[in-house]
Amino acid sequence: MAKLLLNADMGESFGPWTMGQDEAVMPFVDLANVACGFHAADPDTMRRTVALAASHGVKVGAHPAYPDLVGFGRRSLACSPAEVENMVLYQLGALHAICRAEGTRVHYVKPHGALYNDMMKNQATLAAIMRAVAAFDASLPLMLMATVNPQPAQELADQHGVTLWFEAFADRAYDAAGFLVPRSQPGAVHHAPEVIVEQARRIAAGEPLTAIDGSPLVLAAHTLCVHGDNPESIAAVAAIRRMLDGPA
Repeated sequence: MAKLLLNADMGESFGPWTMGQDEAVMPFVDLANVACGFHAADPDTMRRTVALAASHGVKVGAHPAYPDLVGFGRRSLACSPAEVENMVLYQLGALHAICRAEGTRVHYVKPHGALYNDMMKNQATLAAIMRAVAAFDASLPLMLMATVNPQPAQELADQHGVTLWFEAFADRAYDAAGFLVPRSQPGAVHHAPEVIVEQARRIAAGEPLTAIDGSPLVLAAHTLCVHGDNPESIAAVAAIRRMLDGPA
């Protein structure tokens, strides 16, 4: 069984609007992807989330996005590579300040939503994000999707001197190439805890998943993304934690 690090998106509330159940999920994860104010969060939420992560010994990662609060960062914006590079740098700097105030630091970078999907499809966007990471701190790993063919991304990362962490998802359906099925399609998101836990087990064990077309799919991942925005998913996160940790 591979030692997968569990990561979860955190700090995605905004003002009085609450998103997720960070307090319930934080004890079970290794990595907290903290929203940096562009798709969600505000300075108060960011600091509260970083403090919560630090209290549980969870490493903080930056979760930068397109500037799209209304669309929760799930809409692609027509940004140039330079704009993408600068917006990622801006968000890294904001989270860095919050982390310093709470006695911790930014440990890695995981883009959010449409920016994440766009970097997986467009090498110019991916290169822009890598330039931002390298300019800020080249030692920070960049998290991106584990696919059937990770070589192009790895070669680009080698050119920029950036380390990659490949990520898989316990609660999402995949296509045959290892990309996520769009949320707009039926069956794109798994809801049953037993299905989510079994998919996590298969990824950790290096066993094939079943892609949406029925073909076998093996993904090599360093980290597993879990979500905790309802009681059922929190139960699944706790079960995945127990499964990865093995017998006491």
